[in-house]
Amino acid sequence: MAPPEQMPVVAETLGAKLRDYGGEGRLVLFVPSLINPPNILDLTPEKSLLRWLSARGHRVLLLDWGLDSKSRSTLSIGDHVEHIIVPMIRGLDEPPALVGYCLGGTMAVAAAAVAPVRRVATIAAPWHFDGFPDDARAMLTRLWKEARPAAKALGVLPMEVLQSAFWSLDPARTVSKYEAFASMPPGSTEAEAFVTLEDWANDGPPVSAAAAQELFEGCFEEDRTGLGRWTVAGRAIEPGALPCPLFNIVSKSDRIVPSKSSIEAGQRLELQQGHVGMVVGGRARGALWEPLDWWLGSL
Repeated sequence: MAPPEQMPVVAETLGAKLRDYGGEGRLVLFVPSLINPPNILDLTPEKSLLRWLSARGHRVLLLDWGLDSKSRSTLSIGDHVEHIIVPMIRGLDEPPALVGYCLGGTMAVAAAAVAPVRRVATIAAPWHFDGFPDDARAMLTRLWKEARPAAKALGVLPMEVLQSAFWSLDPARTVSKYEAFASMPPGSTEAEAFVTLEDWANDGPPVSAAAAQELFEGCFEEDRTGLGRWTVAGRAIEPGALPCPLFNIVSKSDRIVPSKSSIEAGQRLELQQGHVGMVVGGRARGALWEPLDWWLGSL
């Protein structure tokens, strides 16, 4: 299953690119996670939230973090917001709506606190990291302590380390999905869709060492975001104090980002799809795409 053609780059900052998906409406800037490539939002022509929203009358832009994480080795998660997202926002013709997926939602909230933004929506975004199971947080802390010396030496944390961490959050599902794949007819649409999604899940550049440190120590271990201790551009980030409307899309069946970790502010939509299925699954259009389309277009 061939991936969609990459869209043109209209701006670049520190190796991160802004891709233009067209559309005639008001600006909507999508912020994906630093983990995994951004193409989960543009997976196939039939499963592309970005292209669908563009066709629905929104001017859609995508922040593509790019592959050169090593040159940003000293940038924490907050620094990525301050030195990449915020300058890109300020370079636009009008304040955009921001939509952030997973950790990109956490970052979008911070950007909305320090830059001119029309509104912000988050999809499966963690905020209260004490909402993750205690054993999962302890496991992630151990994994980081083992990987930290190599990450510091390399300037990046390899994607393979991150993948092992997130597989361990739901090991039973990791096994069961491959068991299900074994029963699919070779070459079937179902099998091709599985491979396309797994290619995305197992791809992506490494994460800068400073961002990995903030993720594991500042977020999972210390819960700085949830406790109001996360500062970006010198400002403490509090979702409830944003100067623009906030919309949180949360899945009650998300095993990667539990709903207990989500933001407790703004308008909320609760779904029953998984972390990835809510974006590209068979029910994604009715469950997530259409409500997001309506909210982005509402006054």
